[in-house]
Amino acid sequence: MQYKLSFLFIIFLFIAVPQHLISEEVKPLTENDVDWYDTTQWKNEGRAFDDTTTPFTRLPKRAEDKVTKSVWGLSGQSAGIVVRFKTDGTKIIARHEIGNDTAMEHMTKVGSAGLDLYAKDQNGKWRWAGFSKPNAKKYESIVLSDVSKEMREYMLYLPLYNATISLSIGVPAGSKFEAVQPLPQKPIVYYGSSITQGCSASRPGMTVPAILGRRFNLPVINFGFSGNAKMEKDLAQFIAEKDASVYIIDALPNMQPEQVKERAEIFLREVRKARPDTPLLLVEDRTNTNAWLKPQQLKTHAEKRKYFREAFDKLTAEEKKNISYVPADGLLGDDDEGTVDSSHPSDLGMFRMAEVLIPYLAKLMERTYSIPGAYTGNK
Repeated sequence: MQYKLSFLFIIFLFIAVPQHLISEEVKPLTENDVDWYDTTQWKNEGRAFDDTTTPFTRLPKRAEDKVTKSVWGLSGQSAGIVVRFKTDGTKIIARHEIGNDTAMEHMTKVGSAGLDLYAKDQNGKWRWAGFSKPNAKKYESIVLSDVSKEMREYMLYLPLYNATISLSIGVPAGSKFEAVQPLPQKPIVYYGSSITQGCSASRPGMTVPAILGRRFNLPVINFGFSGNAKMEKDLAQFIAEKDASVYIIDALPNMQPEQVKERAEIFLREVRKARPDTPLLLVEDRTNTNAWLKPQQLKTHAEKRKYFREAFDKLTAEEKKNISYVPADGLLGDDDEGTVDSSHPSDLGMFRMAEVLIPYLAKLMERTYSIPGAYTGNK
């Protein structure tokens, strides 16, 4: 009798409670309810080149025969690309097509394949707002709902480890909508490994490059190439092609000591030759959080850093300006809690890395940055 009453009570709740309080995602969306805006109709931020194969890829078509096949393939993933827009819509919907709907084993599906939305508050601060739910190669997802009807600016980060094939933004029919062009300032150009690309941030806005972009209010170019940031000379030429506020070089996690010895100085000089006056920040590889148990791992870290430091010392002996070096100590904190697998930072690790880099960047670029930890600079 008790089980029968419980079952009847559940049925009563389902009938009595308004359906919009149960799950908004199940509400059907019709074309008449929504105004759709194709994001390819305005320029997206985070792209260094206009001559790419699609609006959502990171290297130009002419790079295909000059970079490795792996780097070329990874450049089709949309890490770091951002869509900016304004709307007074009370709901924001994404119509998104991606290369595949799988996730890396140590990342969330949102981080690998989804969208991440930030909104600017009345004080001009970027604050997290919502995310998409990628459940197929082509899907629609409510990213944000039930917000007050007032005009505000949004920033939508694209997937870190997936290709974006197409993306449209939907708002309730009749809502105001404005495309926002990329920030006009010179970008932070960040070259590095899978960590730079975003592994293992839980969502696309939590990578180190993305955090730096929000803190400095600058556009960012994410040149993270997972497992394949190995300082090839040809790639240096493409990186330096984009006039930047600063170049960050953070490729040691993907390199062996002999590669660092052979390539680091050549790579850095190639960037310097193209952009002699642009600040350059060199970042050592983070220490694997279980390396204290592995003597060979500690030796490899030490050897790579030795050769990287030697390349830095040669440059600074000649130039003595606009170049700085970040040692590995403290990049992930000192409690070994900053990664998901000893190598790739969690959100905590990404945040800690960004916090370490911010003072170096602020000094190099002579810029202030947003709190916490405001730097008092010259600009």
